[in-house]
Amino acid sequence: MRLLPREVIAIVFIAAGVAVDKGLWQVPREWNPFAALRIEDPLTPVTRWKLGRLADDQDACRAVLARASASLDYTPLADYTPVAGCPLRNVVRLRRSSVTFNRSFVASCPLAVAWLMFERQRLQLAAQALFGEPVARVEHYGSFACRNIYHRKNARRSAHASANALDVAAFRLADGRRITLLDDWDGDAAAGEFLKRAHNGACDVFGTVLGPDYNAAHANHFHLAMRGFSVCR
Repeated sequence: MRLLPREVIAIVFIAAGVAVDKGLWQVPREWNPFAALRIEDPLTPVTRWKLGRLADDQDACRAVLARASASLDYTPLADYTPVAGCPLRNVVRLRRSSVTFNRSFVASCPLAVAWLMFERQRLQLAAQALFGEPVARVEHYGSFACRNIYHRKNARRSAHASANALDVAAFRLADGRRITLLDDWDGDAAAGEFLKRAHNGACDVFGTVLGPDYNAAHANHFHLAMRGFSVCR
């Protein structure tokens, strides 16, 4: 029988509580649900739960960003409503991390933290393994858009409506090589393998990851969202 992620987390909580109570085990911080999250923490089934908690704890979320790499360039933003019906809370504007972006973007603080963890622990490792060099630039279609999913009138709000999703279209390596979802997902072997590793790695961090194999609407980008739990397609 295959356990669901939530069942795994419940078992971890119970086992950890018993072990700690009896003094049998020092819980590693990445498995400790009560230890503050850090960008460098190894990814575990508890990671997404910790990311979820940051949505309602602005101070804790901003503290994670404050401890991140010196190359990180971001600005915490006050809560505001850029478009009627789509208020934004606990958001930041991200300009640069270990990569540059085609333009800065507003993201919920947990989305920014999730991106940094993905970038450090999955994306850059895949690039180094396959090409021997890092990703230097990421091209995206944006994060915030006050709309329903697929722009349907009677559908629920998209994760983009709360800046809880980022659509990523292409990556540029340090040597200048550009790898795009549209051209390389089923194209060049090395580039395609890199994109698939990036997709699978994103599934370890984000709640919802959609790509070219999901449907035609995602043929040219990854949809990386905080909403959901292990939706990886």
